[in-house]
Amino acid sequence: MVDKSGRRSFIKGLGAAGITALAMPVMAQTNTESAANIKWDKTADVVIIGSGFAALAASIKAKQLGATDVEIFEKMPYFGGNSAINGGLFAAPNTPLQAKEGVKDSIDTMVADQLKSGRGIADEPLLRHIASHAAEALQMTIDAGAEYHPYLQQLGGHSVARTYQTTVSCGAGITQPLLKYSQKLGVKTNNRAKFIGFVQDDNGKVIGVKLLTGHHFEDPNSGKVTYVKANKGVLMATGGFAQNIKLRMAQDPTLTNEVGCTNIPGTTGEAMLEMFRLGATPVHLAHIQSGPWASPDEGGFGYVSNYSIFNFPHSIAVNLQTGRRFMNEIADRKTRADAELRCRDEAGKPQPPIMITSYEDAMEHPTCKKVLKYKVGWKFDSIADIAKHYGIPAAELQKQVDEYNQYVRTGEDKQFGKAMAMAHGKELRAPFTVVRLWPKVHYCQGGVQINTNAEVVDSLTGQPIPGLYAAGEVAGGIHGVSRLGSCSIPECLVMGMTAANTLMNA
Repeated sequence: MVDKSGRRSFIKGLGAAGITALAMPVMAQTNTESAANIKWDKTADVVIIGSGFAALAASIKAKQLGATDVEIFEKMPYFGGNSAINGGLFAAPNTPLQAKEGVKDSIDTMVADQLKSGRGIADEPLLRHIASHAAEALQMTIDAGAEYHPYLQQLGGHSVARTYQTTVSCGAGITQPLLKYSQKLGVKTNNRAKFIGFVQDDNGKVIGVKLLTGHHFEDPNSGKVTYVKANKGVLMATGGFAQNIKLRMAQDPTLTNEVGCTNIPGTTGEAMLEMFRLGATPVHLAHIQSGPWASPDEGGFGYVSNYSIFNFPHSIAVNLQTGRRFMNEIADRKTRADAELRCRDEAGKPQPPIMITSYEDAMEHPTCKKVLKYKVGWKFDSIADIAKHYGIPAAELQKQVDEYNQYVRTGEDKQFGKAMAMAHGKELRAPFTVVRLWPKVHYCQGGVQINTNAEVVDSLTGQPIPGLYAAGEVAGGIHGVSRLGSCSIPECLVMGMTAANTLMNA
């Protein structure tokens, strides 16, 4: 058994400089308890904390593998977590839709795209494991009742079109069918149940959890203390920490409360911190991704995000100061977010750039109507009207549009090397739709380290912490510096399924 008290003394002795070096917040007293004096309130084969993609996939897989009792515990009053409000975009190689559209892809190609975006520090074995099982995870969602648009999208950083999107254009198109399917299989779902600590046996194995049931998110300490025993294992699928302002500022001081966020209020990271206190290895916490498709004209993920993701391949992003493009509109997220953040006025104040799309092409995606209806995007009859409205040099803007249309015709972007296959036949033509762009905090690359069995790795021994598993955004280091869009859903689903496989066969 690893001496956890020694670990806590070690961390305490590091002081502020040492903690900063570890890229970790100061560790409070652990809430983990010994099982010696615990009176269990409930028992299950598999205990799952969280209710998003990873949690639901794990619950279904565990039941399919013969688990008698599977229980999901969610701290919020609703199920689905942050997964329910994401874009519903699912990347997978070698899929039926790729075959239908004549897209040549492979596991190697998808992994190579992700490694490039990860800038040398992504976890190749985990990425390869996920890509190898992504089509299987996609099929699970379809079997559960998820429905997707009958076409593929090519998102930023992907070398080919491999992304499905739910017909409702959000993650709820997956979480709701999975939730219903899991409940049909007998999975027990509990909301308003906040995780606060682990329970270990004398050998250091995680054999249960401590919860606050009847919890109300607005009151952090509300609820009744409840102990739940896990006969086979505990899966942590609690998401990221994008809404924890202090924690994200500890990693990146620029991410203050003035920076918008696409996540639900519950993405605050307490469960991740408790795993660190237990001994889990922290990895890549400072890499926090901002979405370059977000709008400053609406809160949260909003309507513009999905609109932009769909339209970037056949649109141009323009700097208001110059009337010119300033980036490859389908580069990886970090490249685009950094480029947008450099768009500022003479005084250095943010000056959100605009994205110009032909109205006819924009209307191919259902979110366009909502973007216009809720006045977070606007329709213009001419380039001159756009230039006048935003104070853009009109001659330069018209010249840029003419140049870009030539790239569409030739299939070669001589400005930024944008892949033009998805823009074929879609020259910019009147009337136009325009949205403003500005990044929002979207995804935490960092979290606890896991292996390809979804086991949480101990920071002192380098071995799995017995009985403890993690999947989804709470697991860090998988994507490196920047995650490609539409790769979180396959990651969550595959690693949730993997955790179920591992713990049921342990």
